[in-house]
Parts: sequence; C-alpha cells; structure tokens
Amino acid sequence: MDSKMLRKILLICGILSSVLYVGTDIFAAMQIPGYSYLDQAISELSAIGAQTRPLWIAMSFIYAPLVIAFGIGVLKSAGENRSLRITGILLSIWGTLGFVWLLFPMHMRGAIGSFTDTMHLVMSGVTVLLIIAMIGFGSGTQGKWFRIYSILTILAMLIFGALVGQQAPSVAAQLPTPWMGVMERVSVYSSMLWVLVLGVVLLRKNSQDPINLSDA
Repeated sequence: MDSKMLRKILLICGILSSVLYVGTDIFAAMQIPGYSYLDQAISELSAIGAQTRPLWIAMSFIYAPLVIAFGIGVLKSAGENRSLRITGILLSIWGTLGFVWLLFPMHMRGAIGSFTDTMHLVMSGVTVLLIIAMIGFGSGTQGKWFRIYSILTILAMLIFGALVGQQAPSVAAQLPTPWMGVMERVSVYSSMLWVLVLGVVLLRKNSQDPINLSDA
C-alpha cells in the first residue's frame, strides 16, 4: 500500500468516527424508555446501571481507535505545517482518552457524588481544553473560511457547554433539566462536525502528492 492510499484510509477514519459517535448517541437514546434526547445528558447513556452502557462501551472500543488513526493521518498529511502536526498529535491523545473515559462513568441521576462522578467531570474539563487546543492549531488548514468556522465551533462548544454546566446540580438532585440534552449535543456535535470537515478538507488535499501545507 502506497503512502497516499494509507493517508486516505487514515483520514476516512476521522469521518467515520464522527458518524459512529453521533449515530450511536441517537440509537442509544431510542433504546431507553423515558429517556429524553432533548433534556438528558449524553453521559446518562453510558452511566452505571444504564441499559445502554454495554452498547456505549462497545462503541468506544471502535471510536477511540478511529480517532487515533485519524490523528496519525493528519500527522502524515501535515507536511511542513507545524500547527497541523500538533493537531494530529492532539487528535491521537483525544482518541486515547476515549479508553480512559470508560474508567470513570457517571452514576444515574440522583446517585451522583462518587469518585468516578468527580473524575468524570474532571475528564470533561480536560477533554474540552484538549479539543479547543486541537481546533485552534488546526484552524489554519484551509484558508480564512476554515479559520472562521473553527472559531465559531469553539464558541459553540464554550457557550453551550457553559449552559449545560449550569444544570449539572439538577442532574445530581434528580431534578428536571429542560433542553440540557439539546445544549450538550450542540456543544459535542460541533466538535464532531469539525473533525468530519477537517477529514474532508485533508482528503481533498490528499490528491496533491506529496502534501506540503505551509504554516498559516
């Protein structure tokens, strides 16, 4: 297999990872009677005691390697672009964290407060910072439009993530959390979409062999 085909396969892994995550979220939400896609958190689908936890674990063992592979593909596609190389490294770290997440599941509503719940929140914060750095370094990949799109993605993550954070105490207290599911999914899906778009952009650049992206 030549290097160009290998890059292509690795970059496609990024697109597949986003489709897999979103598809699993939608499917899992449909499997729990009474679960509200609009009002409940994504993490509740993988919570201890949730009937969809085995499904989420199985997805994670596919999703994480796909993201790691994508990170390697970005690294191979970066050429002399140092920022894009850093993006590839951060993507691979993000994928690796997918396995670490499994060690710290949250509990169901009303039973939150254990060590794993605390670490789940810590992991959330670390992941958000990692993704913001990843998007920031990768924002110069495809001219002005991609830089603007990257900034909008970061803003969506931060704004809707902050709105979700305000409702976290209500989850622990087993109180209603109106629209929390929508707000969290806007935050999470925006980063998934960015990965997908980056994959498409680099696949187009993959037609140039060798790839030689200058720093932006």
